[in-house]
Amino acid sequence: MTDPDVFLSFRNVKKTYDRRTLVVRDFTLDVRRGEFVTLLGPSGSGKTTVLMMLAGFEHVSSGDIIIDGASVTRTAPYERNIGMVFQNYALFPHMTVAENLAYPLRVRKMPRNEINDRVAQYLRLVELEDFGNRHPGQLSGGQRQRVALARALIFEPALVLMDEPLSALDKKLREQMQFEITRLHRKLGCTMVYVTHDQAEALTMSDRIAVFNHGVVQQYAPPDELYEQPANAFVAGFIGENNLIKGTGAAGSGTSASVTLHDGTVLTAAQGDFREPSGPCLLSVRPEKLRIAVDGSAPESGANVLRAGFVTQHYVGDFIRYYFELADGTRIIVKTMNDDRAPALTEGQSTLLYWSPEHCFAFHPQSHPAQGDTP
Repeated sequence: MTDPDVFLSFRNVKKTYDRRTLVVRDFTLDVRRGEFVTLLGPSGSGKTTVLMMLAGFEHVSSGDIIIDGASVTRTAPYERNIGMVFQNYALFPHMTVAENLAYPLRVRKMPRNEINDRVAQYLRLVELEDFGNRHPGQLSGGQRQRVALARALIFEPALVLMDEPLSALDKKLREQMQFEITRLHRKLGCTMVYVTHDQAEALTMSDRIAVFNHGVVQQYAPPDELYEQPANAFVAGFIGENNLIKGTGAAGSGTSASVTLHDGTVLTAAQGDFREPSGPCLLSVRPEKLRIAVDGSAPESGANVLRAGFVTQHYVGDFIRYYFELADGTRIIVKTMNDDRAPALTEGQSTLLYWSPEHCFAFHPQSHPAQGDTP
């Protein structure tokens, strides 16, 4: 039975350019009406290819794309009624800002007075009401991106696609535009599909995130679930900072696993995707979940405890990043708030690190899908 809340569906979509290698493999995903979904992954992971197939700029090798109950797999791009925001803005340089905004309304043959009213409305919406007579070359990067956003939204499409729209902006401006895009999304209620390789951007803006690797979605979940409960070692390593420690795992009868390190230290972890009676595994724990035992303080009862040597620290302003090393050379990062509890350590100092077992996971060693899968 079809979920009435689902607005966009990909069903077993595949993409190959040479009929030998799959760039996208059996991609199946549902997006709810009004949802902000981000496709996140490293370069070459397939996320932009999925967006281009959705826009109609790339053909689908097999499978189906459904928008609001109707298949658009064989529909021409201009018939899909989709708004698109590109990385390079794609504004008409010879047109004024107002003319750029009016263009998608003119091609839809909207009456002139309605076009003028709509252009004025969207100039106000993106706070550029005094810039309508300027040309794109007379605007800053952030202003041009606002115009591109307004042009994608002005004909009120039910679906808006964005392909790395903020990657060319500096950090401060990028953060401002993240706020603007999420504000407009909430105000207008349209469905948005957003492509980025920036993890912080995805975590900040999205309702749900699909994490890609080699054409396969590794996990599709809300930001907090991705960060706190990664599905596998790739997601754990790709989303935010993480410590991945090699060991030999043994899955328990419940939801936990024991992990034995090279020096015989035994740690307890949630199972993650590790389900073997015994075998190589990766223990994953976030830097902010670790604590440093100093000045004679004892780790909490039941905590995982690990001895490591202090290497160095980096001052980052609101927090301090500490670097430690295990006897086998594995680097461990600990993040603490920059306050009066931040410990003062000396290079080479042997230190106990500890954390709650519920804050770490046992994963299968990271592996990638084969690159030569046939269509």
